[in-house]
Amino acid sequence: MAEIKLQGSGGYVIAELTDEQAKKADLGVGKLFLAPIGKLESEKMSKHYCNNCEKEFDNPPKIQLEESTNEEVADNLILVERGQYTCEKCNSIIGEYRVFKKNDESSEVGKAKPSE
Repeated sequence: MAEIKLQGSGGYVIAELTDEQAKKADLGVGKLFLAPIGKLESEKMSKHYCNNCEKEFDNPPKIQLEESTNEEVADNLILVERGQYTCEKCNSIIGEYRVFKKNDESSEVGKAKPSE
């Protein structure tokens, strides 16, 4: 695991990621992003930067659960949780996360496939 800078809409987070999480965070534009990873544990995050405060903080952002739901967003894809990483000082949103699950993990629905 390595500490990596993850961009959010209102700043960034420095966190330890597994190789699998780093692959999810890479959208192919030269930066890594928070949103595709889902929810990170506070222990994995070491710092955050708030665009509003224009300051880096030496601890993880706050995690605020926005909504716990079991909303079906596509066939076999359920939105379980929605939340935000927020600045410790001003409560501005650093980034958002979503947690999804599949009822049937073996199903092809909900899997991204490269176009041919």
